[in-house]
Amino acid sequence: MKLDAIDLRILEAIQENGRITKLALAEKAGLSPTPCWLRLRKLEKAGIITGYHARVAVRRVAPVASVMMEVTLANHRQADFERFERAVAATPEIVACWSVGGGVDYILRIMAPDIDAYQRLVDGLLDRELGIDRYFTYIVTKTVKEETVLPLATLLPARD
Repeated sequence: MKLDAIDLRILEAIQENGRITKLALAEKAGLSPTPCWLRLRKLEKAGIITGYHARVAVRRVAPVASVMMEVTLANHRQADFERFERAVAATPEIVACWSVGGGVDYILRIMAPDIDAYQRLVDGLLDRELGIDRYFTYIVTKTVKEETVLPLATLLPARD
């Protein structure tokens, strides 16, 4: 699906505020409400908008240890990757996982109540014989930047 400048304005507005009213969204997009709403639905049906979520200030809810973890698997067969990825998908404390190129196979973001809970999680993963050859842990001491709004205008220049 090709996106035009209006689509990008809709996407930027909806990223900033998932609870924006139809009227406010239409104003930001430069359309009347009905055509704007139809475009929004079209973006949803195309799988470009995949959901609407609230950002939770987790540290205001409970103490938490945020950990980044590099993982390298011992073997690199498709079955090895699939086994590891199934385990990741089934582990709620692993809130993000990226398969990466370079010196490691995966980078994980893990949220645990504390470092002891994180270590128990890692021990459990190792006990499951998922083919982890080595891992490195990085404790997040301070969040400098954590954007959820993607810079669409710089990633995909609009075509009028």
